[in-house]
Amino acid sequence: MPTINRQVRLAARPSGLPTASDWELTTETVPAPGPGQFVVAVSHLSVDPAMRGWMNAGASYIPPVEIGAVMRAGAIGQVTVSEHPGFAAGDWVYGAFGVQEYAISDGAGVLTLDTALAPPTTYLGALGMTGLTAYFALLDVGKIRAGETVVVSAAAGAVGSVAGQIAKLKGCRAIGIAGGAEKCRALVQDLGFDAAIDYKSGNLRRALRELAPGGVDVYLDNVGGDVLDAVLTRLARGARVIISGAVSQYNADQVRGPANYLMLLVARASMTGMVVFDYADRFPQATAELARWYRDGQITSREHVVHGGIGDFPDTLLRLFAGENTGKLILALDRG
Repeated sequence: MPTINRQVRLAARPSGLPTASDWELTTETVPAPGPGQFVVAVSHLSVDPAMRGWMNAGASYIPPVEIGAVMRAGAIGQVTVSEHPGFAAGDWVYGAFGVQEYAISDGAGVLTLDTALAPPTTYLGALGMTGLTAYFALLDVGKIRAGETVVVSAAAGAVGSVAGQIAKLKGCRAIGIAGGAEKCRALVQDLGFDAAIDYKSGNLRRALRELAPGGVDVYLDNVGGDVLDAVLTRLARGARVIISGAVSQYNADQVRGPANYLMLLVARASMTGMVVFDYADRFPQATAELARWYRDGQITSREHVVHGGIGDFPDTLLRLFAGENTGKLILALDRG
């Protein structure tokens, strides 16, 4: 087994988009596992918009990544050597292993993956945290019901692409908002959305009026900003707005809140923030249901896999904010 572990550490807190000077590429010796520990060779890194928020100081739903620390990241890989009774060499596992080639773990929060059911990368997509986010956002927070109109922003992204499929599976009308004609085509033709709106090509409010004449019953927001403001003007009575993310605001010097929030009053609607980690005790049940839907062909997983070395992580992260990915963005580590 190799003895050198390459890592990406946070060197500075960014202002706006992260730049090369915000990162430091380091190396250290791969430690040998002690009793109750095992070593994982990381094969795929989850690249998520939330990472930008984790780089900021200040109060949030999770402590910030400290300066000098390995960048936080969910990842999958294979156990190379184990002194833990619950994990054996060769097991595929998921955990918060960070942006590094090798991780040592005591098993806390680590899941063993069934690669006979799905490829490992699917456990970063539909069967991973993004699929779980869509699941709990729509079913627990949004409480979607058959016949309702569900709108999803960043619908071609990791969470949005799964959320629209869950909405359809539950008998709802699913409308996705995405950037670009190709993404919108994929939403309808490949993922089964009823309609898609290209927010770059025209009047978003007019498109919502045409596609959701009775109003929007449930809105899953992953974007914030102007898109959130537009959807707020089209809420049906009793609508539920779920705040899952705000990718349009993560690199802004000052976050801009919704100007049209009084539409919540007019529509007797609610707006609720959700964080998937709050449902950790129900992950096994939800994952089992997602896996059944996946096995039965009721949902599919879209992964946008970029191949590169650990040093390619900073540029891969920037792809999210350029809107280059369709589905879950993953960095597959090619060890040279």
